[in-house]
Amino acid sequence: MPSPEGTHQVEVSEKDVGKRLDSFLTENLDGFSRNRIKPLVKDGHALLDGNICTDPSRKIRIGETYQITIPEAVDPDPTPEDIPLDVVFEDEHLIVINKPASMVVHPAAGNWSGTLVNALLFHCGDSLSGIGGVKRPGIVHRIDKETSGLMVVAKTDAAHQGLATLFERHDIERTYRAIVWGRVYPTTGEVSKNIGRDPNNRKRMAVVESGGKTALTRYKLEENFEDIASLVRCNLETGRTHQIRVHMAHIGLPLVGDPVYTKPKLSRTKTLSEARQNVIRKFSRQALHAQTLGFVHPITNKPLKFEAEFPSDMKKLFIAFRGKSVE
Repeated sequence: MPSPEGTHQVEVSEKDVGKRLDSFLTENLDGFSRNRIKPLVKDGHALLDGNICTDPSRKIRIGETYQITIPEAVDPDPTPEDIPLDVVFEDEHLIVINKPASMVVHPAAGNWSGTLVNALLFHCGDSLSGIGGVKRPGIVHRIDKETSGLMVVAKTDAAHQGLATLFERHDIERTYRAIVWGRVYPTTGEVSKNIGRDPNNRKRMAVVESGGKTALTRYKLEENFEDIASLVRCNLETGRTHQIRVHMAHIGLPLVGDPVYTKPKLSRTKTLSEARQNVIRKFSRQALHAQTLGFVHPITNKPLKFEAEFPSDMKKLFIAFRGKSVE
């Protein structure tokens, strides 16, 4: 029997092709009825390749891997919380947020409060006209808890469906900036390697030789820091879980501070001053920031593009590696 809460992962095999998503999940999760699974999918608890999938009638395809998070059945709906938000853009249809590092996007086991959803419920209030008949923000994509940067969230059902389609078609411009260990050479390139669960550690993702999902990351060197580390710009053509972190580590350029995919490289900083080394040592999250978000507004059809500069901790890290601030 499954635990009453937690995340479950199921991969579609040939025999399952063409089934409804809610039926497929019910068949593969012992102890859960379709009446339990269907609203969970509608409520945004199911992920397909790291993006929210809210259509329980979706016809599944071979090779797809779904994750569904089962919350405690007795847990109440998310509570609005007065948490400050950095709002980059907002209209009656959607809102763009510059998410800080350390903020979880959606309530789940271990993080029932203090999330972006809790904050949005308070901030948006009555301007939420309903996602699936419930006044809640429509989360169509997520960024990792310890990654900072731009996210778009729907406020209406129509905007939610439109944004979900854009993400499904990869019609979203997403540029990240990362600080990685080592020298980037050649200075531009791409990583086209499938990503799936690490067979040796199911809590991690990994480049896999068979199975997994296609993933493409394009990168470009912005600045080299004495061959110790580099500032790179990464563009996502796909949106797999931990994609940049996994791909950059795979080519020998792991992200500074990444606790999952990076081994400490602090010995490389021994030529730097003690003050600069201290800043680098104290940086305790992956040095990754979602800097650019561009898309066509799903309701007004107006092209939108937003930029979010480094948060203060990444600015300090950048200066520590660079040795001086930007002129």
